[in-house]
Formats: sequence, C-alpha cells, structure tokens
Amino acid sequence: TDDDEESEDNITEDNADASENELQKIFEKKAFVVNSKKLEQSPHWVKVSDIFRTDEDAPFLQRAGIKEFSDPNYSKYSKRLARVRSIRKYIYRMDVLERALSYDEVTQIFVRVNSLGTKLRSSDLALAQITAKWRGALVQFQNFQEECSAKGFNLDMGLHLKNLISFCTGQSRFLTVSSQSSEKLKAAWSDAIAGMEFAINFLKSNLGIESPALLASPYLLIMIGFHAHRRNFEIDSSESKLLRQWALLANAKGRYSRGSSETLLDQDLAVIRGGKGASELIERLRSQVGRLEIVPEELEGRNQNSALFKTMFIAFKEKGAKDWSSNLAISLDHNGSIHKLQFHHIFPKATLKERFSSRESDDISNLAFIGGRTNRKISDKLPKEYLTSLMGTHLEQMQAQCIPKDSHLLELEVYKDFLNARRKAIAERLNEFLSTDVI
Repeated sequence: TDDDEESEDNITEDNADASENELQKIFEKKAFVVNSKKLEQSPHWVKVSDIFRTDEDAPFLQRAGIKEFSDPNYSKYSKRLARVRSIRKYIYRMDVLERALSYDEVTQIFVRVNSLGTKLRSSDLALAQITAKWRGALVQFQNFQEECSAKGFNLDMGLHLKNLISFCTGQSRFLTVSSQSSEKLKAAWSDAIAGMEFAINFLKSNLGIESPALLASPYLLIMIGFHAHRRNFEIDSSESKLLRQWALLANAKGRYSRGSSETLLDQDLAVIRGGKGASELIERLRSQVGRLEIVPEELEGRNQNSALFKTMFIAFKEKGAKDWSSNLAISLDHNGSIHKLQFHHIFPKATLKERFSSRESDDISNLAFIGGRTNRKISDKLPKEYLTSLMGTHLEQMQAQCIPKDSHLLELEVYKDFLNARRKAIAERLNEFLSTDVI
C-alpha cells in the first residue's frame, strides 16, 4: 500500500537527529569511530579491542543477526573482521613522549597529530583537551547526556560541549578550548546544565516541542538557555512571548541551516552578550530571511525533511489535531505500532506517480499526521473515498489539519488545485501559530 510497511514513514525515524545521520554515514564507509553509549547499542558496531582478543567470528556475527552460513552477509562481515585483525601485521611508527611533558602538552600533540589524515570531529578533539585538564569530566558529561535523553532529548555529545564552550567563552567555536582553565570550565558547565534544563522545559511547555526531531537545528537549545541564564532566569511575560516567537520563527525559517551555522550562532550569542533580547534576535532573523510571514508559495515543493514540515506538525498539534479513528491527540510519544505517529499521503503516492512527479506527490500540502492503524486502514484509497465520510464525523479534526471541505478538490483530476487550496490554509495556520500580529 501507499503508506504501509517499507513505504510507511515514521516521523521520529525520518527526522532523526544529525548525530544518527553522521553515524550512519560512518557505518557506510566502514570507518573507525570513537566509542559512545549510542554506538554500543548498535549490533553492527564492534569494539576493535574485542576483535583482537579472539579469532572467533561467531559472537560478532550472531550479535549482528547472522544465523546461517548461507546468509549473504556472512562472508562480507567475516572479511571485514579479518581486515581489522590484519592490522596487527602492520608496521607502525611509534614516537615515545617524555614523562616530563604535562597533560596539556600531550593533549596539544594529540590534537596536532589528529589534524592530518582521517580527521576526528572538532568536538572529539575539544573533548580530549577538556578531559586532559579536568579529570572526571567525561563521566559528568555522559551522566547529563543521559538525563536529557530520559526527558526525550537524546542529544549528541558534541552539542553539550558546544553549549559548555558557549557559556564559558560567549562564543561557540572550539578553537579557544585550550586556553580555558579547568576552574572556568567547571563553573561554565554548571551554568550550561542550568541553561540546557531551562531550554528543554521551555521547548516542551511554551513551544509544544516535545522532541529534538522537531528542531531544524539543536542550536536553538543553546540560544534559549544562554538567553535565560544571562537574565538569571527572570523573564517577564513580554520577553517570554518574544523568545517563544523568535524560537518558532528561527525553527520554521531554518535560522542555523543557512550559511555557516557556527557564525550565525556566534552572532546571536553576541546579541545576548550585549545585553539585548529576543526582539533584537527577531530583527537579526528578519535581516537574514527577509519576510517573516509564511506565504503559500514558500510551502511549494517542500517535503517531510523541511523545517516548515516540522513547524506544521507543531502548529497542528497546538490546534488540537487528533487521529481520525482513535481520537488520540497527535504526538511523537505514542507507544505501539497501532498508535505510533506516521505521516500520511492524503492522495496516495501509488496513484500519483503515474501523473505527477515525486516532488509533487511528497509536497507537504499532501501530508497529514495520523496513527499507524488508521494509515493502514486507509491504505491507497483516494481521498474522495474516505475523506467524504470523515468530513461528516470528524470535521473538527479535518479542520485542525487544514483539509479543504470542498469535495470537488478531492478528485484526482484537480490534485494541483487541492495542493494550492491546502497550501493557503496551512500558511494561514502557520502565521496564526507564529503570532505574526506581533511582527
């Protein structure tokens, strides 16, 4: 069916955070990567030290789901393990450092050596420098990372480090890590934790954003926390509304997805360091994107990977959108395949592909949010077949997701007219949600 099994897209999976995408790319390249708790959960990632401890492949293959010799991955995975073991035959050059060298000097050598060849991420190098100065820092970072994950915000370690540096130095680049003392880093980490906790609470309670999957960039968390901390977490009603509006607009417009994200983040941090607030952040965003209001043409051709698609979900949820059968409010947190949220093609892709491009069929104006069971029940029916009856029993739910009431627009022959009509309704709903009367 159009939206079933492999074709059925789950919003929490399709909009995975950047760190997961990066890990997947690394897996595809069969590259070495520094260990992390997230990696250890993957059955296809193996510790190099474990491979060296034994010549048996069975434990690794079984964990990866290989049960028979006839499995097509048996030979491929065995050869990869053999290639790793062959490293023991490689002749390495070893430079022994003098014992008199300090931890800071050793760290600087490590960073310089790793600046060539296959580079580590800047956050990995920063972590090496920080832990050399501050013993036990990694455990503290990992513990807080787990706390955030328990709240539904599973964030990459690199983001927590960037948050730390932002609070420590007022800017986000890791180049200044080596010049920071352990005392300053410890004090900044305490502030960074408080800022991140506020940011997560603000997103959930004030914006209706319950997962980082709904963020165009996690840098929004850093900015919200930094802004609140600079005001000693004393924010009046007016400033809170402006901060909410900036965050929603920045998320919808992809503030940190245009140009150099670090440069843009540093510009915003400088605004707050200078004693200014959310209204100045809004003006800086306006200077970047021009028009803050969402126009229907801005939605054309956008798909489920768009920041506007995520904003559309948040706006529909705030309007009270529910599943068309169970009446469960749409949410990323539903359990079970029956109720787990999926995005549904109102006009099925299987029908559209013969007459329209993939870009047109995946247009966000053809997407709605419903549960898995409802999606499977609708299958590849045309909207004329199922929406007409739903309009009579679930009109409020149709309106919450901007489904046009005109039955004529549910005909395949006028699909583009349907897109135009719903696109206009979505733009109006987004502007209402983004409080464009303030801007």
